[in-house]
Amino acid sequence: MLLLGIGGWLHDGAAAIMRDGRILAAVEEEKVSREPHRGGLPSRAIDACLKQVAARPTEIDCVALVRPLGSRTDNSFHLHLKTLFTNARIVVTDHHDAHAASAYFASPFNDARVLTLDRFGDMRCGAVWQGNGATLEAVEELYAPDSPAVVYSRVTELLGFQSGREEHKVQWLSLAGRPLYRDLFFTIMGGAGARLPNLDHSYFDPSRQVRGAFSDKFYRELGLDPSEEFDSQTQRDLAASAHQAVADTVLRLAGEANSLCLAGGIAMNALLVHALEESGRFGEVFVQPAAGNAGTAIGSVYHAWHVVFKRQERVPMSDMFLGPMHDSEEIKQVLENCKLRFKYLLTDAELVDSAVQRLSDNQIVAWFQGRTEFGPRALGNRSILASPLNPYSTENLNVYIKRREKFRKFAASVPEEAADEYFVSRQASRYLATVARVKPAHRKTFASALLDDERIRLHVVRRSDNSLYWELLQEAGRASGLPVLYNTSFNLFGEPLVNDPRSAVRSFYASGIDALYVGNFVLEK
Repeated sequence: MLLLGIGGWLHDGAAAIMRDGRILAAVEEEKVSREPHRGGLPSRAIDACLKQVAARPTEIDCVALVRPLGSRTDNSFHLHLKTLFTNARIVVTDHHDAHAASAYFASPFNDARVLTLDRFGDMRCGAVWQGNGATLEAVEELYAPDSPAVVYSRVTELLGFQSGREEHKVQWLSLAGRPLYRDLFFTIMGGAGARLPNLDHSYFDPSRQVRGAFSDKFYRELGLDPSEEFDSQTQRDLAASAHQAVADTVLRLAGEANSLCLAGGIAMNALLVHALEESGRFGEVFVQPAAGNAGTAIGSVYHAWHVVFKRQERVPMSDMFLGPMHDSEEIKQVLENCKLRFKYLLTDAELVDSAVQRLSDNQIVAWFQGRTEFGPRALGNRSILASPLNPYSTENLNVYIKRREKFRKFAASVPEEAADEYFVSRQASRYLATVARVKPAHRKTFASALLDDERIRLHVVRRSDNSLYWELLQEAGRASGLPVLYNTSFNLFGEPLVNDPRSAVRSFYASGIDALYVGNFVLEK
């Protein structure tokens, strides 16, 4: 049975294909179209998925769509799908059903509590679920707008960032602040007397269309003037306060369980995930790595497989390398069409040795290999890499390549076998979904990447997940004594993660990256 999932109709559209319970392909529309947060029918992502599994539209047995499907009342898109997929059954899945399925059925757990949270979905903005075997049932439900994610988005706008796009900046900014106003934000979300979030709307003013639409009451209780700009310390304190209050609210909502699964936009918050892990209430925490809207494409086919078709066979996700792959002939054609000079390395060993030499020489390299990651985080196939031993690595990455705020730190990648020597980490670090602690003896080495006095964004690399990247880290360790590389996503200026050789070449020449490794081809400036 071949199932096609379509999620993110309003924004961050994506497609996924499952065969007999196993996810074979998943692609975000924005990575193929190069248009950030693209919604609507993800036609190019669908085509990319079909190409990867060598399937024709007529071979699709089921098309699973995720609500909401937009505000239009006509059914033209439904007719279009029926025309494209003539033999397919059409299934429509509720938004949070898809989130929950993407978290639980992709996890390794056979019994787990599941928490989904975002700003809004199909009227629901969150739910607590119980997963057992091949069944998944909602235990408690939240309805818009009573979500901690709503408060987080309002604070994002309050601090001058773009809500719905830049909430991640608030979490990193919060690390430099003091939670002086935590109790106020906790009260806004319902206070100590409410187990489920219940927003107090007296703290909002719909007529105030800027800065999160907070009311005069909010500013009075803060002791701040709504007409004045916040100084930098107040911004940091507001970020810390909102983050702490949201974390406390989510902890109370999650309760206790041996295993916890997370999905929904708020699950992209690595510091929140870390707080859940550190709470001692859960044995293990699994975060669906593409936890936002795009990830509902995966959830829709899991939901169709287990709930609609009542199939008992569970196939958890093995890795996130689910996007397109480009062979040497495709890459060569792009490079030659662009009239570029390049070098071709015959073996993977030569490729790794060349990259390690450049990294040892304090160069910054772009690493484009294998299939594109599904989700927003680079896991070693679409990455920009630098050595932690390069004293200017983080400055060069921030100023000359990524052009982003100094408080946004880079991740460190380490082979699974060496992780315990340098870090105290948990399973969610496999997908960069949480943060870890650096052991005291090594904090000076990673000082430029520390989020605070001890924590770091960490990517623990399994050989079974990504053998080439794992070998690169091992060789870097043999050359320098440190099997760790700084890793940030291969994209520039708010663009989606690079997906194809042409976008990789474009980003390379538009940045301060020293060398590009695309397949077995090497380009330098």
